[in-house]
Amino acid sequence: MPHDPGRVLLVGAGPGAADLLTVRAARAVAEAQALLYDALVPQEILDLAPASCLKIQTGKRAGRTSMAQTTINRLMVRLARRGLDVVRLKGGDPSVFGRVGEEMAVLKAAGIEAQVIPGVTAAAAAAAQFGFPLTHRGQARRVVLTTARLDQGSLAEDWRAAADPEATLAIYMGGAAAGAIRDRLIAAGRSAATPILAVENAGRPAARLFTGVLGGLAETVPADLDGPVLIVVGDVAAQAVEAAPALTELAS
Repeated sequence: MPHDPGRVLLVGAGPGAADLLTVRAARAVAEAQALLYDALVPQEILDLAPASCLKIQTGKRAGRTSMAQTTINRLMVRLARRGLDVVRLKGGDPSVFGRVGEEMAVLKAAGIEAQVIPGVTAAAAAAAQFGFPLTHRGQARRVVLTTARLDQGSLAEDWRAAADPEATLAIYMGGAAAGAIRDRLIAAGRSAATPILAVENAGRPAARLFTGVLGGLAETVPADLDGPVLIVVGDVAAQAVEAAPALTELAS
């Protein structure tokens, strides 16, 4: 007897701490029958899923081997057609470099019900943890979220939007390309004296902050960082401070 199809929820896991999940996201994980999760999702969030839940890691970590997107798409459709309620659990927010548009299109074409549940993205988590704003009156009127690399792994070429001195630039997955990013931004017109910061593992208790100016970006970001790195360029970066004990406790 054929099953009625299940649905797929594309859920943002946030920056990693379970208490930064939205209530809706936590409920979705707790009710999941199948969970397809990214490599950066911590065990404390996976533990919210029922013991009977089918859990499959999809990888999805910059610079590391991961499951092909076409395979993930097929898995979501296949599991939903078996009648399972599927949670596709992504780090951060699904709509920020999370390929949510591609996955929604595949599910829609397959006739599968799908919804997106947002999550806290790394730029917002870093700002909260280290005490700087993403926008600030008189300094930053807009925020540009960008990724350092294109699908095939090459460095993005067009950095004209980053030349705006009133824009805060948040660069995802840029740690390994710090020197090249510095060169592109200065060539696009951003001052070498612009404050910058880099955060490894934003939003987690083990997050680390590195501060400097754009001209010294390559020296500011250690080459051996293993966690995901967010780079922030703009005057607001000068307001960053090391996380206070109370903030660290809250994130733990």
